[in-house]
Amino acid sequence: MAHSKQAKKRILQTERMTGVNRPIRTFTTRRVRDAREAALTGAPDALEAIRVAQSALDRAAKGGVIHRNAASRRKSRLVKALKAGAAAAA
Repeated sequence: MAHSKQAKKRILQTERMTGVNRPIRTFTTRRVRDAREAALTGAPDALEAIRVAQSALDRAAKGGVIHRNAASRRKSRLVKALKAGAAAAA
């Protein structure tokens, strides 16, 4: 348990921000998962799913929920999966 007043305050702040960030993180994670599945299966709506996931990643990075480089990396991997799925389908 925290001993100082500052440490106790940080615990409360962390809990509050975790509550704010968790729904954003969950929303983003689900969109990325759906986009990856659509891309790998070659679904016709894969491109739209990728766009939705990229938008969710950008919003999460803008809000500081995830790091902007992490968002960029995940977007890059989604496009790579889309291309791999298209190549496998062709």
